[in-house]
Amino acid sequence: MSYTATVLAWGLIDFADGYEAAGQTAYGKEAVKWATDYFLKAYTSHWEFYGQVGEGGIDHGYWGRPEDMYMSRPSAKIDEQAPGSELAGETAAAFAAASILFEKEDPSYASTMLETAKELYDFADQKRENYHNSITDAAAFYRSWSGYGDELAWAALWLNRATGDAAYLTKAQEHWDEFNLGEDAVQFAWDDKKAGVYALGSLVDPDNTQYETALKAFLHYLKTEAQYTPKGLVFLDTWGSNRHAANVAFISLWAAKYGDQADAQANIEWAEGQMNYILGDVGHSFVVGFGVDPPQRPHHRSSSCPIPPDSCTDGWAQSQPGPDPHVLYGALVGGPAQDDSYTDDRMDYTHNEVACDYNAAYSGALAALIEIN
Repeated sequence: MSYTATVLAWGLIDFADGYEAAGQTAYGKEAVKWATDYFLKAYTSHWEFYGQVGEGGIDHGYWGRPEDMYMSRPSAKIDEQAPGSELAGETAAAFAAASILFEKEDPSYASTMLETAKELYDFADQKRENYHNSITDAAAFYRSWSGYGDELAWAALWLNRATGDAAYLTKAQEHWDEFNLGEDAVQFAWDDKKAGVYALGSLVDPDNTQYETALKAFLHYLKTEAQYTPKGLVFLDTWGSNRHAANVAFISLWAAKYGDQADAQANIEWAEGQMNYILGDVGHSFVVGFGVDPPQRPHHRSSSCPIPPDSCTDGWAQSQPGPDPHVLYGALVGGPAQDDSYTDDRMDYTHNEVACDYNAAYSGALAALIEIN
């Protein structure tokens, strides 16, 4: 959720004209604020932050309406005795980004978020630990495979952008060096934000050429070395292939606007190809409720449930073959297999799952295309 809020805010900040032209600015800000309001409530005291509600196995085993979840759903937190640097660092980034987004229209709210961002960054940096070692149930579902170095640098750069304090650039450089962040970026996603570090660093610290160099190398890798489906989708991961393609399309479009202008047109055209694939160039859309032959059976509990008082229990809504009773407009489904094959099957969560993070950079990429074109 924190990654989603950060990236959604990022798009609203840096492609504001695109969001405005689409008439989506207010909706985007509302979505960010829903998340940051929740995070503020979850930050219950100094260096104490609740990062999970429920148990992964039980929650994933339940298929029904969220309002009907009457089982025990324990909460888990990080604190000084059981810290979690990825969670604290990413939430710090979300607060810092949102403080920029809201600083003009609600300076008091923005100030609260910024001060909280500073506290959470200090927590992440000074009490270092992988968050899944403290919130142990998360390890089976949202383990931090990439470590916390990227989150520390990401948060420091967002705090520099929000405050102008050069001390955060120094901290970002320390994290860069300590964790070798200039190496091995192959995607941009909730667990691995190195490519985001490259982009944001090139903006806030333009004299430090390491960021621009790494950003260009990452985009070159995507165009020349990454795997593709036969019909042209960059294929960075089996699970949620569309999500990964949209994420890096956003980075490419961001670089087209804010990076080396010699590469701008190539970055735009490459990203357009990825987004057009998702929107229907292969004969069907991957966005629920949009375009030609869109998905009708996303792996999404509440939209698959019939209208009350009809029951949504015992897996009926998950396994029944018909379309979901409710159209989850705008949701990006997971995407095709590496051979471009795709089946609109609710039971196939690898290719039909939807998630908040799937739509964050995707929305920013759409706003970027509107603005650039």
